[in-house]
Amino acid sequence: MIRVLLVDDQPLLRSGFRALLDVEDDIEVVAEAADGREGLALAREHLPDIALIDIQMPVMDGIEATRRIAEDPALAGVHVVILTNYGFDEHVFNALRAGAAGFLVKDIEPEDFLHSVRVAARGDALLAPSITRKLIDRYVSEPLHVQADVKGLTNREREAVVLVARGLSNDEIADRMVISPLTAKTHVNRAMTKLHARDRAQLVVLAYESGLVSPRNR
Repeated sequence: MIRVLLVDDQPLLRSGFRALLDVEDDIEVVAEAADGREGLALAREHLPDIALIDIQMPVMDGIEATRRIAEDPALAGVHVVILTNYGFDEHVFNALRAGAAGFLVKDIEPEDFLHSVRVAARGDALLAPSITRKLIDRYVSEPLHVQADVKGLTNREREAVVLVARGLSNDEIADRMVISPLTAKTHVNRAMTKLHARDRAQLVVLAYESGLVSPRNR
């Protein structure tokens, strides 16, 4: 059962998302909140698998709520998915840097919404290749100095991180590296551990900020 927390200041939108989720046999909405502070408290109380969080809310916005969830070891199993009206923009990028696993536009088709919730629950990032390219082109124009020791990665781990940063799934990475999907997942997970990345979305950001990958060699 995938346990979901809904955090949005618009009751009608929360009701719509809940209606979609409640009819699924493998998904349960455990709580709802109208702002980030309340959402953070409910995340600590219910420990959901997924927290669907609006990016712009009163009291505490989605970026700050995401950051606090990501920083709390007790909430390590909570995958944050940002909800936005505007598509990919600077706010979404900041949420990804804060620890979000991905984002969804609120006018998403119902079947795509449900699929995305299940993808996020598996621990995969909701970052399609087209979104990754936007991230690169608009917000990562040159490497920043971050505490991500890419020198500690093995050659295969570095190769896997580069492919993750290009938007490839584990199966696609396995095909490209001529290894099994399980081995590809192992390389990605070990790289995440070494780079202290919470999930694949943060791994993408760290890959570019550390200089491991650049827009010129994507």
